[in-house]
Amino acid sequence: MRIDLHIHSTASDGTLSPSEILSLAQSLNLGAIAITDHDTIEGSKAALGIGIPASLKFLTGVEISAAPPQSFAGSGSIHILGYSIRLDDPTLNQTLAVLQESRETRNPRIIKRLKNLGIDLSLDDVLNESGDGQLGRPHIARVMLKKNYVKSIAEAFDKYLAKGKPAYVDKYRVECARAIEIILGAGGIPVLAHPVLLNYPTDKLLEDFVHSLKSMGLKGIEVYYPEHSAAQTAYYAELAKRFDLLMTGGTDFHGSLKPDLKMGTGKGNLFIPYELYERLIQSG
Repeated sequence: MRIDLHIHSTASDGTLSPSEILSLAQSLNLGAIAITDHDTIEGSKAALGIGIPASLKFLTGVEISAAPPQSFAGSGSIHILGYSIRLDDPTLNQTLAVLQESRETRNPRIIKRLKNLGIDLSLDDVLNESGDGQLGRPHIARVMLKKNYVKSIAEAFDKYLAKGKPAYVDKYRVECARAIEIILGAGGIPVLAHPVLLNYPTDKLLEDFVHSLKSMGLKGIEVYYPEHSAAQTAYYAELAKRFDLLMTGGTDFHGSLKPDLKMGTGKGNLFIPYELYERLIQSG
């Protein structure tokens, strides 16, 4: 039985609602899932409010955007997944509110930069695209696609919205140590998301980084991920074993925003074993 512990809903930048995610997971016969929206727990709250099907195990989750430690300052944004968190934890909720506000104030600045580049779209256009969810760059990209300024979401990021591109605007992030501390304080399990996306030039640098996060309280690594090759998956599994960390896995499912990634199977060849969920539960 397979699981998927990295799923985004309409509460952040996914295109399926929590209700639709639960229905799809059930139809795919998944054993367990987690909704891990960016800097918000509204997706997890909504899923629990709807009711989890009896055949499906569910972990509350979040994906926090964090700043790297000072000694790894060139690493860019670090994503820390938090599992089995208490959704009513005051410190967690206060921190996420600050991060969401940072995202909100960033969007008008991105739109202004796009206008200066001759791309005419408004904040209202993007708000209409995001619906009740947390507005972000993927929604801006979708409006750009609808208005024929780009031919794909990927092109919008590659030419305009990604870091280093002309419409990119940075945002506030909590320090890694603080993100881990907050997740632990909410009774959760902090896990380093998709290590392949860190793009460290050497294994030694990644290993030093993981060692640093472990000293901060990190409990796991996302070993199974669609962008991880078989060799990388084996390496991250060995890294988890070496540092006595839990292994997790997920597709980073976003619905139609990333149409090549399917819930539970990624690009069709991803299998995340149910025993990883069991180990997570046992560690909590």
